[in-house]
Amino acid sequence: MAEFALCLTHDVDRPYKTYQAISDTLVERDPARLRALSPHVNPYWQFDTLMQLEEDFGVRSALYFLSERGLWNRSPREWLRPRYWLEHLGRYDVSAPRMAKVIRNLDAGGWEVGLHGSYDSYDDRERLATEKGMVERVLGHRLRGGRQHFLNRAPATWDHHRAIGLEYDSSLGSSIDYGFTHGYDLVHPFDDEFTVFPLTLMEVALFEQHENIETAWNACEELLAEAAANDAVMTVLWHPRYLSGDFPGYRTLYRRLIERALELGAWVGPPADCYDRLVGEGRTVAELNRAANAAD
Repeated sequence: MAEFALCLTHDVDRPYKTYQAISDTLVERDPARLRALSPHVNPYWQFDTLMQLEEDFGVRSALYFLSERGLWNRSPREWLRPRYWLEHLGRYDVSAPRMAKVIRNLDAGGWEVGLHGSYDSYDDRERLATEKGMVERVLGHRLRGGRQHFLNRAPATWDHHRAIGLEYDSSLGSSIDYGFTHGYDLVHPFDDEFTVFPLTLMEVALFEQHENIETAWNACEELLAEAAANDAVMTVLWHPRYLSGDFPGYRTLYRRLIERALELGAWVGPPADCYDRLVGEGRTVAELNRAANAAD
């Protein structure tokens, strides 16, 4: 059997379809596309789908929740930047009843809830701590780790994460390339227990380089084989909205990724669980797999 770990993560950027529905309507000249703006139709709300898909395999993942600032909390100069308009239009409130219920249900079901630091928080320790507190108040206990929005990083980002009490980060990676660019192992930038899970694969990177589902899947299989051959920790990111019908094939690809990893004998789960077993207990990936197989 292979001796590697597959860490499953999801950045909750856009749980509501907003300006995208207007764009679809204009491009396709189909007013019916505006129905996606209804909370009863919204295709980006994929939490139940995600939970059921992973439950089918008996695995869990981490979901990182975002608390982006609204335009009214920014300077007038920033109002002129399209980036902040897009972030404002896509923002959501983690404490809103519907979202808070999802967060608590995920936690109760064994999923990891983490922090998705907002666009500018990568170099703003105070803001990052505020956002962490917002999710923790909903969750009812502390967060273990997360990832920065758009994988933004600065020299002090990991120091900020460690200072506010996070145990790990998974912002080291790319949205246009994939692979084990940063090695097969976890990274310890401070030579202590603070840990970086390098991001091996983001779903959009596959379709930056592959024109169809089958060639994208071949790339996934090659990554899994490489992980197995090198006793690697492989971390993947699948945004929940990509499980919707708006993105044909993405859900199937995610399902096949989990299924194949399990067939190869991988340990599959969220980074916090992997952290506990590899860092907290000082195990190797091989020991992690043996313990998981014994539990089964």
